[in-house]
Amino acid sequence: MAKKSKVIEKEEVVVRFSGDSGDGMQLTGSLFSFSSAIYGNDISTFPDFPAEIRAPQGTISGVSGFQVHFGHSEVYTPGDKADVLVAMNPAALKANLEWLKPGATIILDVDSFDDKNLARAGYKSNDPIEEDNLGSYNIIKAPITTMTRESLKDMGLDNKSILRSKNMYALGLVFWLFHRPIKDAEHLIREKFAKKEKIAEANVRVLEAGYNYGVIIQAVTPSYHISPAEIKPGIYRNLNGNRAIAWGFLLAAQKSGLELFLGSYPITPATEILQELSARKDLGVKVFQAEDEIAAISTAIGASFAGNLGITSTSGPGLALKGEALGLAVMAELPLVVVDVQRGGPSTGLPTKTEQADLNQALYGRNGESPLVVMAASSPVNCFDYAFYAAKIAIEHMTPVILLSDGFLANGTQPWRIPDEDQFPDINPPYVNNPANQWNVYERDPERLNRYWAIPGTPGYQHRIGGLEKDYLTGEVSYDHHNHFKMVKMRQEKIDRVADFIPPLEVHGDQDAELLIVGWGGTFGHLLTALEELQKEGKKVALAHFNYINPLPKNSYDVLKRFRKIVVCELNMGQFANYLRSKFPDVLLRQYNKVEGLPFTVGELKNHFEKILEE
Repeated sequence: MAKKSKVIEKEEVVVRFSGDSGDGMQLTGSLFSFSSAIYGNDISTFPDFPAEIRAPQGTISGVSGFQVHFGHSEVYTPGDKADVLVAMNPAALKANLEWLKPGATIILDVDSFDDKNLARAGYKSNDPIEEDNLGSYNIIKAPITTMTRESLKDMGLDNKSILRSKNMYALGLVFWLFHRPIKDAEHLIREKFAKKEKIAEANVRVLEAGYNYGVIIQAVTPSYHISPAEIKPGIYRNLNGNRAIAWGFLLAAQKSGLELFLGSYPITPATEILQELSARKDLGVKVFQAEDEIAAISTAIGASFAGNLGITSTSGPGLALKGEALGLAVMAELPLVVVDVQRGGPSTGLPTKTEQADLNQALYGRNGESPLVVMAASSPVNCFDYAFYAAKIAIEHMTPVILLSDGFLANGTQPWRIPDEDQFPDINPPYVNNPANQWNVYERDPERLNRYWAIPGTPGYQHRIGGLEKDYLTGEVSYDHHNHFKMVKMRQEKIDRVADFIPPLEVHGDQDAELLIVGWGGTFGHLLTALEELQKEGKKVALAHFNYINPLPKNSYDVLKRFRKIVVCELNMGQFANYLRSKFPDVLLRQYNKVEGLPFTVGELKNHFEKILEE
C-alpha cells in the first residue's frame, strides 16, 4: 500500500490557477469554486484576465488567472497571496511569484517549460526554480500535457481538442491535493458540454487522470484538509456581481408590477448583465442591444416614460456618453437605473481591471444643476440587494439612480443563499390618482416631492415632458427665471429627502475605537477582514462603509465626529474623501489610495492602519 502524504489541516486556503488566456483557467477556477461551495466551504473568487481576446501566447502580458479563497469559516476576500499556484507555463510562474505565500505549493506543467516558453517569459536560464530562488517552495513537476495526450490517445480527437483538456488534468490534481471528491465537477462538466458528449467525456477522463496522478505522488507531496463551513440551511447559488444585479432587477420588476426593459450596449465588464437579462424572456423582460451608449440610455428613458422599469448598464466610458440623456431623465423626473460597472481609466484604460474612479462622474458628470441618487454595492452577492433597492428608489421617488459596481464585484463570486421574496418590501409606483380635470403634470407627493406617474395612453392624462425647463406646476415649457430657480431647488430637495428612506450608517467593530476606517463600494470585504484581524491582535478599530452616497445616510456626520482618527480607503486618488470634505468641512480625514487595477490586499491595509495607530 502506498504511503500516505502529510495532511495539513487549515482553516482557509487560497488557490490560484494561472496560464495563457487560452488555457481555460477561468473555467478551471469556476469548476473548483463551484465544487468547493457544494462541499460546504465559504468562498470568494477573483478572476483576472487580459483585455485582449487572445494576448501573445507564452508572455506575461497574456497570463490569465483565477483565484479562489475558501475556508471553514466566513471569508470576505479572494485572499492576498496563494497557498497553491497552478502554473501552466513559465509566464504564469513569473507573473505570480509576488503573490505566493512563503512555503507555498506550486504545480507546474513541466512540458511547457521548454526553451521557447522560458525565453518568452523573460527567463535567462533553463532552470526557473533556481533562477527565481524557489527552493523553499513545495514544487510539483507534473507532465500535464504529456499525460493529457496519453489519457485521450484512443478517443480520436484532434491535437487542438486534446490540448484544450489539459486544464482538467491540473484541476484533478488540485482536487486530490484538497481531498475533494470529483463527482460534482464531473457533473458540472457534463452539464456544460451537454451538446458535445465526446468533449465532455474527454474532460472527465482527463480530470480523473489528474486526480489519480495525485494518488501516485502522495508519498512525497503534502496535502490539505479544510472542513466544510457551518452554514444556514437553504438553497445556495454561486453568484457573481453581474448576475446578482440582473436578478435583483427581476425581483424589483415583480415587486413593482412593472415590465423590465434593459437598453444596453456591450462593454467590459458590464456585458454579462445584458446577457443574463436577455435570457429572461420567460419573465417578460425586454432587452434591446443598441447601436451605441446614447441610444441605449435613450431607449431606457422611453421605456420608463411608457410605464416600464427602465434600466441601462455600462462601464466608465459608456457612462460619460450617457451624461446628456441622464440630464433629460433628471429634468423629466422619470424613474431610471443606470448600472456603472467601474473599470480602470481614463478613456479605454484597463478594461478588465477594477477601479473606483467613476465616483466624481456619477455625482457631477452632467451639465447644469442635475442631482440624482448614487448608490454602491459592496460584495458580489449584495449586488442583488442594491439593484433591488436602486429600482425601488428610482420608481418611488421618480428619479434616475446610478448604481456603482466594479470589475472586482462583477466577476468575483460568493455563495448566495436564495432569500424568500417576502424579505423584500413591495415597490409602489406613484401613479396619478387625481381626476384628469384636476391634474397637473408636476404636482408632487408632499412627503417625497416626487411628481406623479401618468402612463401614456391613459384617457385624460395626455401630457408632454422633455429637456426644456418646465413650469413648476403645469409642466409647460418655461423660461421664467424665478420658476427656474424654484425648480432647481425642488429637484435638489427631492434627492435630499431620499435620506429619509434609507438605513442609517452602521459602524462595525469597536464603537470607542481610536481609528475609524471609512470605505465605500467593493472594498468592503478587504476592509472588514483587516479590521477583524487587527481586533484579534487587541487593537481597537472600527469601520463605516457607505453604500448610499448621494444622499448620504442622515447619521453620517454624527458617526464621523465620534472618532479622533479617520482614514478613507478607496481605489482612486481620493474622490470619496473629497466628497466627504465638501459635506463635512470640519471633519479631519486621512486618505489611503491605490490605483493599480487591483483590489486592496488585507496585508497592505493592516500595515497602514497600524502606522496610524502607533502615532
